[in-house]
Amino acid sequence: MGRVVHFEIHVNEMDRAKKFYGEVFGWKFEDWSDFAGTPYFGAITGNKEEMGIDGALMQRRTQSPESGQSVNAFVCTIQVEEFDSTEAAILAHGGTISVPKHALTGMAWQGYFTDTEGNIIGIHQPDENAK
Repeated sequence: MGRVVHFEIHVNEMDRAKKFYGEVFGWKFEDWSDFAGTPYFGAITGNKEEMGIDGALMQRRTQSPESGQSVNAFVCTIQVEEFDSTEAAILAHGGTISVPKHALTGMAWQGYFTDTEGNIIGIHQPDENAK
């Protein structure tokens, strides 16, 4: 099987993106630009002992996707402890709602947002009582 082991988020303004993901999700960043030959910051998303993967923010090399356009990439969904407070943090840090909070009945609360760089991200709060 081909397991996903790394993700990349394309960004226009690296400092703005690092602030957004760092403040909203608590991610830490390491400068890997020398290895990549372009602005590239490794994203440490959690403890190695927990399920999940790490990734990176990389400098976008083309135009940003237009608002309302179909997604032409993988969408990463981030598990959160509390949907509503995470949504509030996303909005407070410049993100916008793409698909409002909705129940995945018996499993979780799910929603999608546009980050400060025009990328779609999902958030997911496990809750078997969601309906």
